[in-house]
Amino acid sequence: MAGTPAPAPNGDELLKVLAALGNPHRLRIVAALHEGRNYVSRLAREIGMSRPLLHMHLQRLEAAGLITGSLELSEDGKAMKFYEVVPFRFELTPALIEEVARTLGDGDDGPEGPPPGNDQTGAGKQETVKTVKEEAR
Repeated sequence: MAGTPAPAPNGDELLKVLAALGNPHRLRIVAALHEGRNYVSRLAREIGMSRPLLHMHLQRLEAAGLITGSLELSEDGKAMKFYEVVPFRFELTPALIEEVARTLGDGDDGPEGPPPGNDQTGAGKQETVKTVKEEAR
């Protein structure tokens, strides 16, 4: 139905979106796809990123519902994966956060599962920091 606003996300969905957008590479990908749909190889060249790394970021964005991919055949018969932005709009307000906080899952897992070494002893904290630093590169 045109003109009907999308329903507000639940807490876990909002965390997934925020986590997906909380990475500079993924912000650049969304910005590039906002200009128009693109296929993986060209997008990797334009952004200056390896295709395997790009695929990982595209998967995170697609899982959050921010982009969508479709497989198409080129004129010479090659399979090409095209991605495009799914129109979205989130108005982040204290009232929305209060509303979605009531719908959060019961664990500390968040949208990406439990953090490594989440055993309350502090083990794994270095591994988590290392993973974040590696992802930021």
